[in-house]
Amino acid sequence: MATVDECEAAMHQFAEHLGGLDAETRRKTALDRSVTCHIRDLGITFRGQLRDGSLQDVIRTDSTDAQIRLALASDDLVRLIDGQLNFAKAWATGRIKVEASVFDLLKLRSLL
Repeated sequence: MATVDECEAAMHQFAEHLGGLDAETRRKTALDRSVTCHIRDLGITFRGQLRDGSLQDVIRTDSTDAQIRLALASDDLVRLIDGQLNFAKAWATGRIKVEASVFDLLKLRSLL
């Protein structure tokens, strides 16, 4: 099981990755949505804002309210961000739970 610090680092790494995307990709995937990522095995939630193709203002929170809600295990978060876990396969097998509109799912898939 990954630690809280490893999960927080993964969330910030994801934010940096999104910030480093080229302008065309950022334009195509531009969303302005609140996002939460609930780490089931640790019982913690991170919140951020997807804006202008990047994830901003990542913080720990008690609320899971957001327009896009992710839930997964700590190890899966770290593997997903490191590129060792395929988002689509993990979602299809239930390792990652996503609650979002179909439009947001399609945009999110292209970011991961």
